[in-house]
Amino acid sequence: MTAPADRLLAVAVEAARAAGDVALKYYRGGFEVTLKPDATPVTQADREAEQLIRGILGRAFPDHGFLGEEFGAAGPQEARWIIDPIDGTQNFIRRIPFWAVLIGFEERGAVTAGVILNPVTGDLATARRGGGAFVNGARVRVSDEARLAEAFFVHAGLGIVRRTPYWAGFVRLLDATTRQRGFGDSYGYQLVAEGKAEIYAELDLKPWDLAPAKILVEEAGGRFTDFAGQDTIYSGTALATNGRLHDAALSLLAG
Repeated sequence: MTAPADRLLAVAVEAARAAGDVALKYYRGGFEVTLKPDATPVTQADREAEQLIRGILGRAFPDHGFLGEEFGAAGPQEARWIIDPIDGTQNFIRRIPFWAVLIGFEERGAVTAGVILNPVTGDLATARRGGGAFVNGARVRVSDEARLAEAFFVHAGLGIVRRTPYWAGFVRLLDATTRQRGFGDSYGYQLVAEGKAEIYAELDLKPWDLAPAKILVEEAGGRFTDFAGQDTIYSGTALATNGRLHDAALSLLAG
């Protein structure tokens, strides 16, 4: 039986803060960087942080399973925690203060709670299904902007997009919006949830990159799909908007 939503979120916040403290120690000190088989970087901070998260959540919820970036899937998968111990490892390595601990809770394929913590700034974003979205304890809402020509479009790295068939659609979206900025990883979703941007798009993604971001945007009143308009965190692409501009953004991406 699933635990009460408030307790799920409270323990997830506890785990994120504990992992953030571990990661911050390395961020301010030193660490070694190695490459995983997929050629992406990893540090001992990533591994220690994920182990700590699994330990805290596992003791509190022994019937839940896990899916994490560093240690994969374990335990029951019908109700599971999806973990990215350091989202934005490239930023972490270069001491750029935009990285975060991501924890999402998924029940029968639907994300129902999420936590995003930036240990450097202390910013904490939380959301649970039906309970709203919050940043540092204050409820947040997406913007009401309904004009694409006045929209703020945030995106991740363009080099990756340029090597895919989505490049032409990205250019159309860039041309159609008034402002464009490159704020990658979880921060882009938070900007949409807070109403500071209307559109965020990125690709080359794993479910642990997206689980808490999806529930955060949705509980803030926005919409989250992949580039095909599907309600999923498993296709490798993600489009988050204030909702009003979602169909227009999808249309431009699709061409």
